[in-house]
Amino acid sequence: MTGPAPSHTIVVDLGFGDAGKGGVVDHLCRSTDVHTVVRFNGGAQAAHNVVAPDGRHHTFAQFGSGTLVPGVRTHLSRFMLVDPLALATEAAHLRTLGVADPFARLTVDRRALLTTPYHAAANRIRETARGADRHGSCGVGVGETAAYALDHPEDAPTAGDCTGAARLLAVLTRLRDRLTADLGLSEPLGPPPVDCASAFRAFAARTTLTDDSYLPRLLHANSLVFEGAQGVLLDEWHGFHPYTTWSTTTFANAETLLAEAGTGSGIAPALRLGVLRSYTTRHGPGPLVTEDPTLASTLPEPHNGHGRWQGAFRLGHFDAVAHRYALAACGGADALALTHLDAPARFRYLSLCETYDLDGDDISTLPAAEPGDLARQAALTTALLRARPGRTRTPGPGARAWTEAVEAALDIPVLLTSHGPRSTDKHLLTRAPAVLA
Repeated sequence: MTGPAPSHTIVVDLGFGDAGKGGVVDHLCRSTDVHTVVRFNGGAQAAHNVVAPDGRHHTFAQFGSGTLVPGVRTHLSRFMLVDPLALATEAAHLRTLGVADPFARLTVDRRALLTTPYHAAANRIRETARGADRHGSCGVGVGETAAYALDHPEDAPTAGDCTGAARLLAVLTRLRDRLTADLGLSEPLGPPPVDCASAFRAFAARTTLTDDSYLPRLLHANSLVFEGAQGVLLDEWHGFHPYTTWSTTTFANAETLLAEAGTGSGIAPALRLGVLRSYTTRHGPGPLVTEDPTLASTLPEPHNGHGRWQGAFRLGHFDAVAHRYALAACGGADALALTHLDAPARFRYLSLCETYDLDGDDISTLPAAEPGDLARQAALTTALLRARPGRTRTPGPGARAWTEAVEAALDIPVLLTSHGPRSTDKHLLTRAPAVLA
């Protein structure tokens, strides 16, 4: 890292997720002096696959995707929805990979909301009840956690509550009782609150909980990577409603944390790094204008597939229109990481969609608006479900041709390329700025 202050990078997926954020974060942690990976949105629904140079594989959900790099720590910020039980399961797998004590390298903001078995159970009941109109939820309770906190802010359990036995048991009991009544169930939802409270207290005993002064101190002293979850096209306000997440998936939360720490007073602005595949994918229902079912047999996905709650894993050609929209929705990016560049060589007819044919009109951009109008986003979704690819072109099988084509289509430089799952398959281009050099 160069310059008078530590350098920071924010990694955000500019698609529907699954573009390779985990591998990008792992590579940054291996190639630069990163102290901590900060998670700034989502929760246990994330699935960031990392394959270490020696072949070890882990799907990161809540721990930062730099955890296989010795010494790199994780901080779960106040914007995270923390599932202590899922964290314990993830830590157990990390230990089998040689990470001796994952919790010793973890800090959690006391204000972070807790996802509980009651949220997860309610999530699955509601999603099942939607039948053919399912939204493609991950089924782990993230949406229920966010919704309950909006409805009952004074009672929403937080990581800090895990240190107080009486408060924790009270909020868990009220949570279970309210969700049981709301769902019209004849039997109480989930396990007894006393059992849940006991597990959560054990989590607090093993984890370092922090206050609002911790992250600013860390930012002033060390170089950090902010790791986003899911993708901008699933954003709670900018995504294609209702096929979205209850989470802000843009750069916004990370930049809020930087601003709170005092950007401009010893903290350099962070590099905004957007991640994209050489083809566009999504899990479950919702618009995917460039979808091509024939790609599934040509471009195998060892770490993605049909999910019981999410639904099918769908593949399409590179959708420049959707990715332009993602860039507009999140205020642009400084640079791109382009992954899966081995795919064009395996499928020589992989194409780049420049425009949509929407009711006879040639559309190259979609209008992004200020957050808050879900009716507008639902109308956009309805329109996109009618859209078809318009002008397309095939850049060719070479990685350089694809890199240049994506740069031209989105008017953003590609600074990191990836040709496979391991860190050794990723390369920083020579024009990379000092923050990545």
